[in-house]
Amino acid sequence: MERKRWYKDKVFYQIWPRSFKDGDGDGMGDLYGVYEKLDYIKSLGCDGIWFSPLYPSPGVDCGYDISDYRAIDPSVGTMEDMETLIREAKNRGISIILDLVPNHSSNQHSWFLEAKKGKDNPYHDYYIWRDGDGTCPPNEMKATFGGPAWTYVPELRQWYFHQFAVQQPDLNWENPDLRNALYESIRFWVEKGVEGFRLDVIDQIAKEPDNKITINGPRLEEFLRELSANAFHPQPLVSVGEAWGADVPRARRYSAPDGSE
Repeated sequence: MERKRWYKDKVFYQIWPRSFKDGDGDGMGDLYGVYEKLDYIKSLGCDGIWFSPLYPSPGVDCGYDISDYRAIDPSVGTMEDMETLIREAKNRGISIILDLVPNHSSNQHSWFLEAKKGKDNPYHDYYIWRDGDGTCPPNEMKATFGGPAWTYVPELRQWYFHQFAVQQPDLNWENPDLRNALYESIRFWVEKGVEGFRLDVIDQIAKEPDNKITINGPRLEEFLRELSANAFHPQPLVSVGEAWGADVPRARRYSAPDGSE
C-alpha cells in the first residue's frame, strides 16, 4: 500500500493518558506509563496510538482547553518523555497521532492573556470580540455547555464569543496570523515525529456569530484546503475530523482522498 495512505489498514489505540498507566507512582497516568506498555499495545495488533490531549491545560474541559499548543502538561510528563515515546513507538512500528483543538483555546493561553490587554494588542484579533456596554450580549446565541455564548470583559467594554465553556474563547480564523500560528504548531509536532491529528470540532472554525452560524460556515472548505496545504503536505499525515455537521455529501468533500481538504 502506498505510503500516502498508510493508515488505511491500521488499527489505532486511543489513550487517555491520565488514566492509562501510572509510571512514576504519583497516582496518575503518564507518558512513562505508556512507554512501559508499548510492547503490550503492539501485541494487541495495534499500529498506532491516538492520544487525547497532552498539552498544558487548566483542565476545565478535560484538556480540550489548551493553554500551550507546543508543550506537554507537567502532570503527564516532559517534552523529553514525549520525544522518547515517539521514538520508541516508531521503533515498534507504532505511529502517534495527537488530539488538536483548532477552534478554541483556554482563556489562560498567552494569546488570550495578551488579547485582554487592549484592542490594539496584536493578539486581540486572535479571538472574536464585539463592542457593548455589558447589559446585553451581541445576540441570543447559547453555548453548548449552557448559558450565553458571549462573556463580557469590562476593562475592554467588549464581549468575546465562546461556543463551549466560558474559559474556552473561540479562535478567530478570519485572522491569517492566527491560522499561521496554528499551522506552525502542527509543524512543530510533525518535526518531532507525530504522524497525524484528530481535529476537534473542525467544522466550527468558519463560524459567523453575527449570522448565528456555528458549523459549516461559508469559508470552511477554503480553510480546510489552506490547512491541508500549509500543515499536512507533503508529509503523509492522517487527519481525523470531528465534524458533527457533516452530512454525506459534505463528508465526502471534507475527506477528499486527494488530500485537498
